[in-house]
Amino acid sequence: MAKHALSILAFLIVSFGVQGFSHSVINAEHFATIAFMRPHPILILGLSVMLVQGAIMSVALDKISPKGTTVRDGLVVALAFGVFLGSYIALVEPSKYAVPSLLGWISVEGSASLVQFVVSGVLMGLIHRRLG
Repeated sequence: MAKHALSILAFLIVSFGVQGFSHSVINAEHFATIAFMRPHPILILGLSVMLVQGAIMSVALDKISPKGTTVRDGLVVALAFGVFLGSYIALVEPSKYAVPSLLGWISVEGSASLVQFVVSGVLMGLIHRRLG
């Protein structure tokens, strides 16, 4: 149970850090140009999603490699989820909303998702390997 709790916490910290830094520092100008963005996001909704996603990925990692997890296993699981979730955010959302720059949206959301899921995958792999 400890590996799941730590994996969820790691995913939450990484996700909040990467996405928060992307939205408020690195790409603040990009997000400021998007008219439909809330000036103050509803933080509890974002954190709730991170908890759910972290739990699903941790359980999936445990099921995929029950006899011993490697960092590679963590990366495979996280990247699979990252491609699944990130492709929607990067490609479908700008097809529904009038974003100022289609290429800008895709590059910002795609790169943040890549960093978020690679780092999370490494950490989850290490946590599951150590506490497996």
